[in-house]
This record gives sequence, C-alpha cells and structure tokens, in this order.
Amino acid sequence: MRKDRRTKMKGRVSRIGSYAIASSMRDHPHQPSITCTTFNILAPIYKRLSHKDQNCRESDFRAYWLARNQRILDSLLYERSSIICLQEFWVGNEELVNMYEKRLGDAGYLNFKLGRTNNRGDGLLTAVHKDLFRVINYRELLFNDCGDRVAQLLHVELVAPASHCRNNDTCQEILIVNTHLLFPHDSSLCIVRLHQVYKILQCVESYQKENKLNPLPILLCGDWNGSKRGHVYKFLRSQGFESSYDTAHQYTDADAHKWVSHLNHRGNVCGVDFIWLLNPNKYRKLLQTSWSEAVFGMFKNQLRKASLTAEDAFAFLKDDNDGDYITYSGFCEALRQLNIIGHRHGLSVEETKDLWVQADIDGNGVVDYKEFKQRIWNPSWSEQRDEHSNNEVQDGHYKKEQAIGFSVKNAVLFPPEVEKGRWPEHYSLSDHARLTVVLSPIKMPVPS
Repeated sequence: MRKDRRTKMKGRVSRIGSYAIASSMRDHPHQPSITCTTFNILAPIYKRLSHKDQNCRESDFRAYWLARNQRILDSLLYERSSIICLQEFWVGNEELVNMYEKRLGDAGYLNFKLGRTNNRGDGLLTAVHKDLFRVINYRELLFNDCGDRVAQLLHVELVAPASHCRNNDTCQEILIVNTHLLFPHDSSLCIVRLHQVYKILQCVESYQKENKLNPLPILLCGDWNGSKRGHVYKFLRSQGFESSYDTAHQYTDADAHKWVSHLNHRGNVCGVDFIWLLNPNKYRKLLQTSWSEAVFGMFKNQLRKASLTAEDAFAFLKDDNDGDYITYSGFCEALRQLNIIGHRHGLSVEETKDLWVQADIDGNGVVDYKEFKQRIWNPSWSEQRDEHSNNEVQDGHYKKEQAIGFSVKNAVLFPPEVEKGRWPEHYSLSDHARLTVVLSPIKMPVPS
C-alpha cells in the first residue's frame, strides 16, 4: 500500500514542471512561445552504484542504465520542449544512442550529437523540433584542452506557428549553443573553464561576422560547472547575457542561494545548470575587454583570499623591482605563482601579452600604481562597443529596423525541491535537475 502511494506521488510530482510550463503558455494563448530544456543526464559510465566500490558503475548493468534512460526519455517527451540540450550523453554506447535517436526522431525532433575528444565516452545531444525550426547551419567546437570538452552551435530559423515572420516581415533566427564545461577539481583548472567560455563566445562572434548576420538572440545552454558566485557567471553577465531562470523568478545576481541544480560527487549541492539569453538590444562590451576583466577578477580574488590590500598586491606584482612600477617579467611571475600561467592548462604566451597590453594603458612598457588600480584592482574600462555585436541603446538612437528577441515567460526546475535550495533524497534520474524555460518572441528596436 505504501509503495503504491509513493508511486502515485512520484507520478503527480513529475507533472508539476510540465503543468507550470503548460500554464504559462495557456495564459498567453495569442502570444506564440517556444520552450527550451537543458539537462545533464549523468552518463552511465560516471554513475556510481556503490559508495564502497567506486569502480562499480551503472554502465556495467544494462538493465539499470536502460531503465533510467527510458525514464529520462519519457520525461522529455512528456514535456515536449521545442529545444532539448543534453549533456553527458553516452555517445560510446550504440544501443543507447539508437534509442534516443529513434524515440526523439519519432517524436519529430532533428538530432545532433557530438562526443568529447579522445574518446571520453560521453558528449552532447541537441534536438530541435522540426515543426518549429528550420536548421540553417550546425557547427562543432572542439576545445582540445585537458578536459576534452566540446560545444555545439546551431543556427535555426523559427517557423510558423511560433514565428513572428509574416508577409516578408522580420524573420526569427536564433543561435543555440549546448556545452558542458570542465569541473574545477583544483584551482589551476578555474582558468581553463573561463577559457572555454571565451572560446565559445569567440566562436559565436566569428560566426556572426562571417555570415553577416543581423542582430539575433543567442541561447547558451548547458552544465557550466560553476555557480552564480563564480567567474564564468560574471564573465557572461558582463557580455549582456541573463540567466533565464533568475529572470523568470526575479532573482538578482546576489541571490546565489535561492536554487540548486546539482548534487556533485563531493556531496555538495550547487546551481550550475543555466540557459543564458542574450537579446539583440543588449549592450555588449568588446569581448577581449570582458575577458581581460574576468582574468584580472580571478587574479584579484586569489590575492584577496590571502588578505592582501591593493598596496600589498601592487608590491607582489612588482616582485624584486626597486622602481614604483610593475615590469612585464614581474607581471608574468605573479601570474605563474597564482597558477594562471606556467602549466599546460594555463594561458598562452600570446594571451599573457594581450593581458599586459590591456594593463599598460599608456604603452610605456611598465604599469604604474594608477594603471594597476584602473585595470587590475578596480577595473574602470572605457565603454568601447563591439561594432559587430548587438548593442543596447546609446544616446537614444535607433535604426528603423526591428529585430526579434525573447521575453522570459517562465522557468521551472525539476524536481521541484531544488527550487527551494534542497536536493530530494529519492530523486534518481540524474545528479542534475532538469531546467526548462518558456520564451516568447517579441519585436525590439535595433540600436544604431
């Protein structure tokens, strides 16, 4: 009797997220909407079945991984999101791959899969519903770094009935990225994860320029392996991206404790799964400026952990130099001591030189205390615009053209307990929560 009651309760709870999403769409019946889901489904090769035997993995037991992934597919197809982005997809198992491709294909999805480099066994799967999207282009990004991480880029056009495109009016195109960043097992890997985001944004920017794209919305989906307190979050925010879940719930950047989405292998709960949205009317700093700010932010954070003041940090960077300035060699030595360079996962020589150029404002070959405060300790960069990016209003001037962006109507995490910052004891689909957002296309003016 107790087991039957528990089964019924699980069935009811599993529909909460879908009900909330459906309700959002019913509340605006004349306003077309699309939905996007991101979900790290925990590859069977990583799922531990025993705390005592760490080598006992679900991948060794076909009945276990097959049943769990069938339940995952059941939940995805019940929700029927317009866009599905999966991480830790077990690309190395042909039976599992065929199961996903068949069931998603039969449900009307176009599927794109990408394995991590060096045959790591897992990867990404992105699926878009063919009734809602026409795929214009698909690209793969291989980081070729220590984590063998990858990313997918889809350029799609929204078609009727969800599109605003009518009578040769402005058509709705979207760039969709799916990725899974490196887990920072130690401090030296934090720069790698930040660098992966930089590569993704460089790839997106290059694609936009190469194809001379008009302003369009960008969705970055996936497991970012970092919370709202981290440097990756701040980097993306500096580029104009907003966390769709936080937007839907009116959370601020400081509300890092409100929700979680992952129970990691160390037993800690954290919010690491995001669907980032960049609308065409958003201001964007030059990408290299944001990147330099992010690296210097990491640098400053490590020095502050050592309780160094600005004067102490300047002295640390000066190294053994007797003058009241920082030399390039002292700068490099400080970066080396902080694990930002000097190892195979760190910044390259060229990237280090680029940072130095950003810090040396007057270009005289040294960085004085004023430059240090302005560019490294308390960055106050000039507001340079990226001419090729989609920028917010400046001086109130708009072009006559309009672009299509998205408003966030709702966002739901499943299981529902994670929305309160708790991890449910009996949740077994994955060690990640499933995140789904409802987006409604809206017209917005393009700034001049």
